[in-house]
Amino acid sequence: MPTVQVLDAKGKQAGTLELKADVFGVEIRGPLLHQAVVRELADRRAGTHDTKGRSEVSGGGRKPWRQKGTGRARQGSIRATQWKGGGKPFGPTPRSYRQEMPRAMRREALRAAVAAKLASGQLAVVESLGAAEGARTKALVKDLASLGLTGERALLVVRERGAALARAARNVPWLDVATPSQVSVYQVLAAHRVVFERAGLVALEEALAR
Repeated sequence: MPTVQVLDAKGKQAGTLELKADVFGVEIRGPLLHQAVVRELADRRAGTHDTKGRSEVSGGGRKPWRQKGTGRARQGSIRATQWKGGGKPFGPTPRSYRQEMPRAMRREALRAAVAAKLASGQLAVVESLGAAEGARTKALVKDLASLGLTGERALLVVRERGAALARAARNVPWLDVATPSQVSVYQVLAAHRVVFERAGLVALEEALAR
């Protein structure tokens, strides 16, 4: 059964926590993680890109010159695709980039992502963050420095994301804060370090347990 050290807010060991093997000891499958990340990034796209075709560009209602006798190539409209200012052929149009992925696969991908961070030593557990109660960015950054987080991209997973913690963390550009119900595969994999509050880790473990 995997175990992880639990630290206090100052970075000192405060105990250990036993983790469920069916959550933190699963096989790490690269193709599954790749599919989950691609799906998440695709779902973030607005898909509002649009270009005008020749039927949508204004102007060009009259034939620019007669069909024969000029020595030039025949043309039907100055808004045809070969003209400057004409319509764009085969340009992008609004569409949805949403990709479907079964719920069981999404859960398995999140298990694998967390297990990968645990296996690589990039996952830490803290009993609680006292600085979050005062809504002071300086105090939060100081506590994070005690945990070894000093500017690299990090993810903090807490049991509840209160207004005080949101205010303290919003001025830290390299820190993402999420709850167990919000955390995603991409967030976990993109972070150099992942720090869980003990209660947040237990809640995520219960949610992902088979």
